[in-house]
Amino acid sequence: MNYNKKAVTIIRNIIMSLLALFLTFIAAGQSFKMDKMGRNNERKQCFDFSWKFMLEDFLNATQPNFNDKNWRELNLPHDWSIEGKTDINNPTGNDGGYFPAGTGWYRKNFAVPLDWKGQKVSIYFEGVYMDSKVYINGNLLGLHPYGYTSFKYDLTPYLKFGEKNLISVRVDNSQQKNCRWYSGSGIYRHVWLIVTPLVHLGHWGIAFTTPEVNKEKAIVRVKTVVKNETNLPQSIILSTKIFDKSGNCSGRGKIHIELTPNSNKQLTQNIEVAEPLLWTPNNPNLYSAQSLIQKNNRTIDLVNSTFGIRSIKFSAKSGFELNGRILKLNGGCVHHDNGILGAAAYDRAEERRVELLKLAGFNAIRTSHNPPSESFLDACDKLGLMVIDESFDGWREKKNAYDYASIFNDWWQRDIAAMVLRDRNHPSVIMWSDGNEIIERTKPEAVSTAKMLNSYIRKLDPSRPVTSAMTTWNQGWQIFDSLMATYDVCGYNYQMQHAESDHKRVPSRIIVQTESYPKDAFYNWSMVQNHNYIIGDFVWTAMDYLGESGIGGYYYPWQKADEHYQSPRYPWHGAYCGEIDLTGWRKPISHYHSLLWNGKEKLYMAVKEPNPNDGPIKTTDWAVWPTWESWNWPGYEGKNVQVEVDSRYPEVRLYLNNKLIGTHPTSKKQEFKTIFTIPYMPGVLRAVGLNAGKEIESTILRTAGKAAQIRLTADRKIIKANGEDLSFITVEIRDKEGNKLPNAENQLLFSLKGKGVIVGMGNANLRDPEAYVNDRCRTWKGRALVVVKSDLTPDTLRLTVSSIGLPDASLMIKTVKN
Repeated sequence: MNYNKKAVTIIRNIIMSLLALFLTFIAAGQSFKMDKMGRNNERKQCFDFSWKFMLEDFLNATQPNFNDKNWRELNLPHDWSIEGKTDINNPTGNDGGYFPAGTGWYRKNFAVPLDWKGQKVSIYFEGVYMDSKVYINGNLLGLHPYGYTSFKYDLTPYLKFGEKNLISVRVDNSQQKNCRWYSGSGIYRHVWLIVTPLVHLGHWGIAFTTPEVNKEKAIVRVKTVVKNETNLPQSIILSTKIFDKSGNCSGRGKIHIELTPNSNKQLTQNIEVAEPLLWTPNNPNLYSAQSLIQKNNRTIDLVNSTFGIRSIKFSAKSGFELNGRILKLNGGCVHHDNGILGAAAYDRAEERRVELLKLAGFNAIRTSHNPPSESFLDACDKLGLMVIDESFDGWREKKNAYDYASIFNDWWQRDIAAMVLRDRNHPSVIMWSDGNEIIERTKPEAVSTAKMLNSYIRKLDPSRPVTSAMTTWNQGWQIFDSLMATYDVCGYNYQMQHAESDHKRVPSRIIVQTESYPKDAFYNWSMVQNHNYIIGDFVWTAMDYLGESGIGGYYYPWQKADEHYQSPRYPWHGAYCGEIDLTGWRKPISHYHSLLWNGKEKLYMAVKEPNPNDGPIKTTDWAVWPTWESWNWPGYEGKNVQVEVDSRYPEVRLYLNNKLIGTHPTSKKQEFKTIFTIPYMPGVLRAVGLNAGKEIESTILRTAGKAAQIRLTADRKIIKANGEDLSFITVEIRDKEGNKLPNAENQLLFSLKGKGVIVGMGNANLRDPEAYVNDRCRTWKGRALVVVKSDLTPDTLRLTVSSIGLPDASLMIKTVKN
């Protein structure tokens, strides 16, 4: 009897092994489904919709039988901090903009088809802030502390095929402070399911470089990781096709591969592209590539990629060269938030940011101080914005109690890999940065840490230089020579004054100013123009952002005035040092910078805010004087005001009510700007640019009358009905002639009809305590912004904006299927 039982057991095990081998064979050879355009329509699936969320901690929320009936239903991306009100008692404090933080849970039930059995199923998170733990059907998949890098888990061992399954995610942002700016909280970037056969292309496993580029041809080097996760040897073909922007095949390669069981292999293909279309900021040409694994004439895995063909070179002699031409970096730093939307990384919000930056004249951006979203880099590729991609704000010594220093030793390698491997195919990325103003920068161990980080980055991607942003606060400067010697390009924060003497001491050093004060625009521009070894300047900052409250603030005599790091700045909840404000309005300093950098803007006029009668306005180190496109100064009639005119013309004239006020030179000697001090009188102010005494171009400021209308302007009136597309609507208070009222602070009430939602509203006043997720807000300087998000169902949305004493204003937004 015992013998029979043993025989049955052996036979059963043999049958199960054969069945497993059979399923493995089937999975390895299964044809991959394509849509009508030949694209993979199952490999990467959006997992953003139909989550449940609760801002509270629980002991057993990982279990399928847990009762989440009363939890909120929402779609991703999601930032719960922006949904709350700022409060001086919130532990995020000045750094985090006084927004709430805490711990929250997300849960999602989803069906797993039977035909996924025998395949590999993974979940990919683009970003979760922070300290996330992910569970599948109650089983812990892993934890990921850093909130700014992407990560993936294999779900396959725990899935119930043909049944419902549960993903649950605990997000802990309760340990404060952990960041020096607004981080947001939650699953704030996209989530994807990735379904592949057991023989497949590796995650982040395809890398494109262009080691040879000229007008006649380019060599595209494609390194591809292929994985065999079966117990059988596999004989397959790897095919790579390259297509130009018109869809024409520009080159192809094919390799036959023999894979041993449970192995992976990296293959290299050199594909020639004739007469390549090169990627530049002005002509951001992109190529697409289709990587295929085929077995028995069937496609079993497919990945579509995008890349650019371009060459980059850095030297102290010539500076930065793109495609063999010297190019100066007209740069700005950006944090990751989307203003009134918080950290939520909607594709359209990320793209709009890049559009605004390009319109403001920037050609380069530094992602301070963390890797950005994939959508942001996609937009930089598409629109032509060069990028310094940065990993961390610090290393082993902390700036805040719970910042990256607490996990550096255990996580730096994984997080560096996540940045470099994910982002290396973006032609917009021209440099890697592994740190910012690290605390231990004067110590010998900083040099060894830098060598460790830099060698690892170069191993992952030898095609780009590595930099780090360095500064000194009364520590000397020459002390950093040994640390800077470990880098390809040396980042200077606010230290341009050392560049010339440093070049004499270290002639081989390549310098980029990674942060600068906006008020030093002309000096920094001149230094960059006059020295090839200085490749560019990145102003702090390109855009206003949440957190670092009051860093670029200005203060009236009755307000306490000091730097943001010296005392609490509430109700300030953001930085006002950006060249573009939270609504997308370009401040005067933005026009001045663009006038220096580019030949498109040549004339701009604004008025410096007068000092109040009881004392002067005070500004921080990062601020510029509050200056406005306004000729409405009630109470200052007959009193002197200062009119600032920026000009690339040799001279400018100023007229008030058609009366000539005067003519001033505005050459390089005058730093391309001048001030007219005149008594204020309502009417029309006109500045005119002169060349050889001839009036060429003019700009006008006009006194506005009483408020008479609300004007709504949408950046797009037709958006996709995909549940994530956005329309940004600017709200302005205007007089009956259509002039904007630059001092209007009207209370606005918003309503939306149709299948869509309002996801944010607000103004650019970073001292306004009103919540951004609301049904009302005030205008500031006559302006506000509201953001409408589509639903999955096509519809025509009607946005109505009301304000007491004014006629309602309405705008129609159409949402359509792709």
